[in-house]
Amino acid sequence: MIGFWERIVFAIRCSLSILLRAAIPDDIARKLLKPGVPGQQAPVAAAPPVSRFKEAERPASDTLDRAVQMLALLQRDGRLIDFLAEDISAYPDIQLGAAVRTIHETCRQALDRYVKLEPILNSEEDKPVTVEPPLPQDAGRLVIAPAEVELP
Repeated sequence: MIGFWERIVFAIRCSLSILLRAAIPDDIARKLLKPGVPGQQAPVAAAPPVSRFKEAERPASDTLDRAVQMLALLQRDGRLIDFLAEDISAYPDIQLGAAVRTIHETCRQALDRYVKLEPILNSEEDKPVTVEPPLPQDAGRLVIAPAEVELP
């Protein structure tokens, strides 16, 4: 039989381990689940625990949230999604031009208000540039349109 204080220590260690690593410590599992006791099985090897830091490195939901938020701003201010989803083939060019001018202005104002856009390369078109070593892995999330570089 396991003593009261040892059970308290096990409970605290298991709680913290489950919260941080999503697994029960192996030594506790071996001690509590002794093979040969009827109705109990030896612990099954669990999948390797996922580090909380690795989860934080994955930008999937955060990036998706930001993209949806940006679309929501462009829809709210400029009705961009409504315009893109509508069939415009029946409208004359003059009417489309007026609509596009309004949508363009309101979407541009939303971008100016909520997004800081800046060039990746601060050089003029068709001028030679020196390309630095590759950017960090997650830098691609911050680039809207990558620079086009022609090699000689």
